[in-house]
Amino acid sequence: MSELQNDRFLKALLKEPVDRTPVWMMRQAGRYLPEYRETRSQAGDFLSLCKNADLACEVTLQPLDRYPLDAAILFSDILTVPDAMGLGLYFEAGEGPKFKHTVRSEQDLSRLQTPKMDDELKYVMNAVSTIRSELNGRVPLIGFTGSPWTLATYMVEGGSSKDFRHIKAMMYSQPDVLHELLSRLADTVTDYLNAQIDAGAQAVQIFDSWGGALGHQAYLDFSLAYMNRIIAGLKREHDGRKVPVILFTKGGGQWLEAMADSGADALGLDWTTSLTDARQRVGDKVALQGNMDPCVLYASPDRIRDEVERILAEYGSGTGHVFNLGHGIQQFVDPDHAGAFVEAVVELSPKYHR
Repeated sequence: MSELQNDRFLKALLKEPVDRTPVWMMRQAGRYLPEYRETRSQAGDFLSLCKNADLACEVTLQPLDRYPLDAAILFSDILTVPDAMGLGLYFEAGEGPKFKHTVRSEQDLSRLQTPKMDDELKYVMNAVSTIRSELNGRVPLIGFTGSPWTLATYMVEGGSSKDFRHIKAMMYSQPDVLHELLSRLADTVTDYLNAQIDAGAQAVQIFDSWGGALGHQAYLDFSLAYMNRIIAGLKREHDGRKVPVILFTKGGGQWLEAMADSGADALGLDWTTSLTDARQRVGDKVALQGNMDPCVLYASPDRIRDEVERILAEYGSGTGHVFNLGHGIQQFVDPDHAGAFVEAVVELSPKYHR
């Protein structure tokens, strides 16, 4: 692998000095880019795009060719893991992901497969190694996974949900079944992230998209406990360099202190939590990533720049901040507005690192 030419993202995650605040965007390779839509059309459908290493590499690199980003993130989906466990992932136009099979009983649980990283999920590792090679040291590559709780919500609900009716019913009426499902997912996800690291991922992020739907104790017991277990089992060094871990619970600002004790190097924040408040609460334990509302990108470039300045000032001077959106970039954003966001971070952040 080529020597890394831009490592400010990795340094910031480890709270080391940098010349400016690094920036990347969750879902930065996605539907808001016309070149992505063209490549997806070429692939035929979303899953085929994920499973074609060359095309997955192509869309991963597309935003880097447009914007001065400080990291690439593997183009894949969090639901590759439950799909590989035998649930049959498919996508309905306009309805999002769905599964042919659900997990709502001990019998359903017994039918789950234990996926092999060099078999059912080999296409993900092929994409990681292809992207890492094509990056040629340009910026670091981020690998990722969904959290056990978030993956379980899709597996039990059978797709997206607004009320989490089935999984919350399981949590309260069949907690042992849910804990067994989460335990199996934690073991699989640990192997999955370690395989990505072996294939070339230089940092990893755990996306806990639905942790914020839980009550206080339920979050600690059914979400954070399993993420802690994953983090404890991860390879934290590869190729002579530390591999930072980012933990992101959307809607999780009330649990920052507990998350900071997880062993993660950085915590992702959504836009509902003040960076000033978060920094005071976690101290020097972890770096912070975030946290601009993605909808700001529908505003004018001047307004976007003002919001970037406000957030930079909110964090203040010093290292340990990775600028990002508070959730994934939305499909109807003007690519020029995304560019205005990234360029504002590049231009305005150096004064906070003198």
